[in-house]
Amino acid sequence: MSITLPVAARGTGIAFVQLNNGLWRITRSSGAVLGYVEQLPGERYGAKRLASSGRSFLPLGEFRSFGDAVDCLRFG
Repeated sequence: MSITLPVAARGTGIAFVQLNNGLWRITRSSGAVLGYVEQLPGERYGAKRLASSGRSFLPLGEFRSFGDAVDCLRFG
């Protein structure tokens, strides 16, 4: 399944790198990683960040849209 990236997120200094089917790395234009968005069952998206230990992920929430998950990473 492919999704169309939200128009509001384009041109804001945020980049999306699709890592596999259903997982995206979200970065600033500087290359700093903000976190990851994962497509979940039922048309939901989960936002998560890598823990400071670098060995696990910290879930930030589940959202109904890709854009809302990205906004959680961008503004959180």
